[in-house]
Amino acid sequence: MLEIVQSNIRVFVDDDGFLTKPDGWTEEVAGVLAAGEGIRKLSKDQLDILRSLRTYYRKHSFFPIVRSVCANVHQPRTCVTDQFIDPVTAWKIAGLPNPGEEVISFRSWEPLGY
Repeated sequence: MLEIVQSNIRVFVDDDGFLTKPDGWTEEVAGVLAAGEGIRKLSKDQLDILRSLRTYYRKHSFFPIVRSVCANVHQPRTCVTDQFIDPVTAWKIAGLPNPGEEVISFRSWEPLGY
């Protein structure tokens, strides 16, 4: 477990950078997690996406279909990748549990040209 301290906010994350206590998530904690991903300040649109991810997870305990998140927050269907580069980054900043190695491996997957 790693500790990140920024602006008097203390955040504990696992080795992959996921929040260890998802119930401790706040928008301020999201800001700390975003900074760790190279995002200086979260926009309203980004926060809407994060809240939608958290709401979906609370209801279903599962990773949502990304386009449904975008539809839910009335943004273009590519909103998650437009705003966060990849869905796993959004999931991480939303303070949700580590989705596991299989999901994380998709971050480095490169299409085979088809």
